[in-house]
Amino acid sequence: MALRHEKRLLQKSEINLGREGTSQAANFPELRNEIVALKKLEQEQKEVALRITQIEEGIKKIEAERQENARRQNEVIAKLELEKRPLLQQRNEAKSTVELCERELTAVERRIQANDANDRELLKQLSELQALAPPPPDLERQSASISARRARLPEERAELVRARLGSTDASRLAKEKLAAADAELSVVEKNIERVRGEFGARDRALSENSRAQQEAVREARAHHQTVEERKNPAYLNIGRHLASQRIAPPNAPHLLAEVHRHRDAMGRHLQHRAELALLSSKIDKQELRKFYFSVVSVLVLLAIILPLVFQSPRQREWLPQETETILSINTDQFEHDDLPKHWQKDQPDIWPNIWSGLIGAAAQTPMLNLPHDATRITRALTTDEAGKMREFILVEARSVSRVIRSVENDKRFEKRVISGLPVWEQPDLAVARVGPTTLAVGASTEVDELVRVRLGMKPDLKITGQLFDRFQALDRENTLRLISRNPADLSRIFHPIFTSELLDASQLLGLALTLQNPVRAKLLLKLNSSESASQLARDLHNDPQRWLRLQDSELLLYTQPPEIQRQGTGLELRFSVPENSARLLLERIAKTNAAGVGAAQ
Repeated sequence: MALRHEKRLLQKSEINLGREGTSQAANFPELRNEIVALKKLEQEQKEVALRITQIEEGIKKIEAERQENARRQNEVIAKLELEKRPLLQQRNEAKSTVELCERELTAVERRIQANDANDRELLKQLSELQALAPPPPDLERQSASISARRARLPEERAELVRARLGSTDASRLAKEKLAAADAELSVVEKNIERVRGEFGARDRALSENSRAQQEAVREARAHHQTVEERKNPAYLNIGRHLASQRIAPPNAPHLLAEVHRHRDAMGRHLQHRAELALLSSKIDKQELRKFYFSVVSVLVLLAIILPLVFQSPRQREWLPQETETILSINTDQFEHDDLPKHWQKDQPDIWPNIWSGLIGAAAQTPMLNLPHDATRITRALTTDEAGKMREFILVEARSVSRVIRSVENDKRFEKRVISGLPVWEQPDLAVARVGPTTLAVGASTEVDELVRVRLGMKPDLKITGQLFDRFQALDRENTLRLISRNPADLSRIFHPIFTSELLDASQLLGLALTLQNPVRAKLLLKLNSSESASQLARDLHNDPQRWLRLQDSELLLYTQPPEIQRQGTGLELRFSVPENSARLLLERIAKTNAAGVGAAQ
């Protein structure tokens, strides 16, 4: 790539030198052919330039003709518009007269119709009067009055008929005058359209001729440029010869230095290329194939490993596949939330029992002050075939090196290895490091199983599984997360929390708490069908106190009716929890007695 670029620069500089050094080239007989070729090409360029000049003059003439045509068109149109203006005024006046005559004729017709209607009405009144029995005393007077009124109507009607005839004649004359005015106006408008068409056709012809001339100019200029490019080989030969003879044109001596500079750079590139070719010829082909194979193998491995790395969750709880219930405590958040701080301050004698009940066997973790050193404690519970409760505990800490050093130096702990992963155990406690900052703590059998799960020797709780998906839906930043895929067993694992109706209706239940003031809760429920989810959503909306209360207690889990969202077979409830209810809920999860709640109430 660099070599090709340098070649282009060298060729360009040699052409520039040849273009400026044409006069010096005349002194060299070997460049006679190039000089002759240049003269022929220059003569051709002059002819093309002359043709371009002639065409451009023709274009100017055409543009002048177009301007003259437009001027004449405007003059003729203006003259016709002057003729049209009085005719248009006459037409408008005739039209107004016709409309006036039509209105008068219509008015006369209405008056004639009114006269006929009056005559019929008077005749009707006279008939009714004569038909009266007995006749009224003033029959003669009324009859005479009606007859007199009827006698005047024929004369009025005759006058109206004469007026109608006059209006009809006037309307006919006005229409004839309007038709004549329209005819004269139409003649003028046709003349205007004809003139515009004639001048427009002439302008289009001139415009087409102008476009043809402009196209000819473009072709001539392209030809001129082509001839200029055809001169480059001659300039190139002249420039190379002048550079070889170290002759610089007087008006541009720097061009010679530029050519030599590019030649030196070209020589260096060629020398480097030759050295690389020599080194390449000395390389063992077998070793080169091995190197390429190694590179390709590394790339393939990266293509396999990187997607797995990016698809894995940033922080993952490696738990056994048979896990039924998970309780996760964010100890960082727990220490900063309002409810634990107030509770610890108000009832210091009760709080240690609550904390111990929440973290379970994690309290036995050596060398760690869990409220300060741990970031998260996860307890996974399940039941074996014999019905015995098993608990798996993971402790995430800011640093576990102090714990590892302590158990390594503690003679009470015995070290053993499971597939390369060390486990330290004593009769009532086992500890293993299953992550950079994660410890497995608890009974020996449970810790061994967590190690095997982490090593992939036993199936884990798949990240695409239903329980793990719902567990991840409960934000890790929440203080406490509780989820169970067998909600009915929650009353057996902890003290009763939710009502039996809610537990029986759910296939999966998840709870997340933020212990600030006020305490906020997020409850996830999964039901067996969309219809059941819709029905439960309606029941929760209509009668929340039946469903959202603590079992065996009058305390409700909400201060305001919850916000309910349904998606398929799942429900999501968000609500604020009263402080007394939150305290009792934590006590029941910790499986302590309710004395503290009674005191709090």
